[in-house]
Amino acid sequence: MTEPDAGATLGYEQARDELVDVVRRLEAGGVTLEESLALWERGEELARICGRWLEGARARLDAALERESEREEGEESEDAEE
Repeated sequence: MTEPDAGATLGYEQARDELVDVVRRLEAGGVTLEESLALWERGEELARICGRWLEGARARLDAALERESEREEGEESEDAEE
């Protein structure tokens, strides 16, 4: 799978796993306000990366389904002509 853009260096699973860790750390508390803000910002960035990966995957799936639908329609037209 190709990356959704040149700036995204993390794969989906890596970003998701890091996001889960960020959320866990925020929920656990015990960090300073500055650390919490940094974690929140990192979480937002990771969520965007995951979103781009999912959007790309959805676009690829939609394109594949469209090609399959067009192929099936073409076969039905050929059958009707016979």
